[in-house]
Amino acid sequence: MDYATYIDLYCERTAPGFWNEPINAISNIAFPLAALWAWVEARKNPPVPLAIHVLIVLAALIGVGSFLFHTFANSWTELADVIPIWSFVALYVLVSIHLIGGVAPGRILRIAAIVGAVLVVWFLASGSPEADASHAHGHSHSPFNGSLQYAPALIALVVFSIITWRRHHPMAPWAIAATLVFGASLTFRTIDISYCSALPLGTHFMWHLLNGLMVGLLLQALVRNRL
Repeated sequence: MDYATYIDLYCERTAPGFWNEPINAISNIAFPLAALWAWVEARKNPPVPLAIHVLIVLAALIGVGSFLFHTFANSWTELADVIPIWSFVALYVLVSIHLIGGVAPGRILRIAAIVGAVLVVWFLASGSPEADASHAHGHSHSPFNGSLQYAPALIALVVFSIITWRRHHPMAPWAIAATLVFGASLTFRTIDISYCSALPLGTHFMWHLLNGLMVGLLLQALVRNRL
């Protein structure tokens, strides 16, 4: 860790050091557990499509990347944190479009290009959490603490829930539950920095635990209804 430029975004971190965010780091176990849940369920009805295998691996990598960020707290681990998340979101959107809408692979590739472009533009426009951070010994100066970058994911989940509900699709209960959980987790992520004096531990660990549950619910929605 570069002690002069470590990234300090959350209440729990008060100084540089690998284990200065132990709860934020350890709470990432929720993502490998979500991946394991999906893998166990998927093996009950083989064969498992390659896309679902990739999503399960990405779910586990979300936890790995986030663990690295909350221990090393530097620029390259920030990328390890966000890349698996957005890769999971983008692939899940495309797989869902295919399953729910029956969209042909050719059209999915065109949609993939659009989805990718939108995500890149939004991420660059909203700014990374690091851009809002005081690299020396301060916290984020943004009232949203970098949470605006996840607005497209929340919008996508809301749309996904509405479409599956209106079509009476069996994925609907899972989608709605995942959307509600993500809304709660995003709230905990956003308010973390505002309550440091009252809650020195912060609330960011709830973002990990609830997001692990959300990812698990989304994977179950696909795994249990892929046929």
